[in-house]
Amino acid sequence: MEGKNEQRAGLLYGIGAYGMWGLVPLFWPLLEPSGAIEILAHRMVWSLGVVAVALMFVRRWAWIGELVHDRRKLGLISVAAATISVNWGLYIWAVNNGHVVEASLGYFINPLVTIALGVLLLGERLRPAQWAAVAISVAAVLVLAIGYGKPPWVSLVLAFSFATYGLVKKKVNMGGLESLAAETAVLFVPALGFLLWLAATGGSTFTAGGAGHGFLLAATGIVTALPLICFGAAAIRVPLSTLGLLQYLAPVFQFGLGVLYFHEAMPPERWAGFALVWLALSLLTWDALRTARRNRVLAAELLATAAAAPGAAATAVPDAAPDTAPDTVPDTVPDAAQQKIT
Repeated sequence: MEGKNEQRAGLLYGIGAYGMWGLVPLFWPLLEPSGAIEILAHRMVWSLGVVAVALMFVRRWAWIGELVHDRRKLGLISVAAATISVNWGLYIWAVNNGHVVEASLGYFINPLVTIALGVLLLGERLRPAQWAAVAISVAAVLVLAIGYGKPPWVSLVLAFSFATYGLVKKKVNMGGLESLAAETAVLFVPALGFLLWLAATGGSTFTAGGAGHGFLLAATGIVTALPLICFGAAAIRVPLSTLGLLQYLAPVFQFGLGVLYFHEAMPPERWAGFALVWLALSLLTWDALRTARRNRVLAAELLATAAAAPGAAATAVPDAAPDTAPDTVPDTVPDAAQQKIT
């Protein structure tokens, strides 16, 4: 019973995290007339404050000393910080300039881009269904490019920047709260410097917009950190395969807001492109769930064999362990999903 309650709580945390990420397009327009770069700078500054409070609460500080003495990891953190800055800034600009649907497309195709980067940069091998999903996604981009009259640059930059961020995070191998703290610490000084420069030149909206506007800009720290905290609570309570399915809630909500709330145009060719993307994601999810189920069955058979022949346990189980981890969908849930901060 306790395990079921934990899973139920984890599911609610996951829905809460991806739900907040999906509804965040409603928040960014509230910050106008602030520009995307000013909003981004405030997000960097206030996020560090919120994360510092969270770290004080959980009392996790030992990682700082280890990170400071690891130049390679520091370099990777800096690359991750720069990449997520591009992602954050473009996303805010897209929402506040009538490109919510195009932004949602970026997060729909992100898992497919992550797989493509795995093949190109890490030499990973794909199953036939995964190749088919990637091919369908390429066709979708071509259809959308024809429909837009140009490549969907907003979608592609969001997808590739976030996929690159995930690739770097995979190599850094830090917890969500710690990595966000490290990245925002790297971004803090330039972000604060930019805000001070804006204030000195009279371009800041932090105080010019009144106390309410200043509060909303400060709230960007909470908007960044709260979904991540909920995600962390979900990640330790539910299988990764469940999180893999939940991750599509965010772009679905964003797409719905773009069409129904912001009334962005959806001509037939754009519907056709999105339909192809959804087909590719359906194929990818089906293949991943089938593979996870097959791995669970294989793991159960190996354990049964080991139990029946104790002498073989020492050789059978360790060799099988890496490929039979239950309830995982490594190909549909990029590591960056654990840090998704839009």
